Amino acid sequence: MIGTERLVLRPYAVGDRAAILSHVADAEVMRFLTPLPTDADVDAAIARQNGYQRDLGYCFWSVEARAGGALVGVCGLKPGAAGTPLEGSVEIGWRFGRAHWGRGFAREAAAASLAWGFDNLPDARIGAITVLANTRSWGLMERIGMVRDPDGDFDHPAVPDDSPLKRHITHWKARP
Repeated sequence: MIGTERLVLRPYAVGDRAAILSHVADAEVMRFLTPLPTDADVDAAIARQNGYQRDLGYCFWSVEARAGGALVGVCGLKPGAAGTPLEGSVEIGWRFGRAHWGRGFAREAAAASLAWGFDNLPDARIGAITVLANTRSWGLMERIGMVRDPDGDFDHPAVPDDSPLKRHITHWKARP
């Protein structure tokens, strides 16, 4: 568990499912991510993240607001996906419910995740990916000290060839 002034980052709990489902059912939240996932897709993602937590000690954690205990999103670390510039490295990522945007939660959680990663993992750098149109996401990457790798643009192998989300950009942050 990671604590910040306003947030707790923790492994998934059974009670998180409903909030996660409501976040991913929002087309605006998922605009630059996968198509709207089914309940089964969400269950598989939770199981995958729980497996990372069990096997590696980290995952995209549930992010809970200290005030009120609401699940506001997910943020954390996972192994970089195969076929991407992050393969073999650690990836940071986040997704927050739209009701929680604009409050600095993503920045707070991402900074805490990076700090945890550099304090607990041997990796010299941590990466992040998104589509160029997702200015909020890559803007946050830059605000937390990540730098775009202009040679790291790539076509994501898990995205259909005809999708406008196929082309991704890569950012890295080196160990301080």
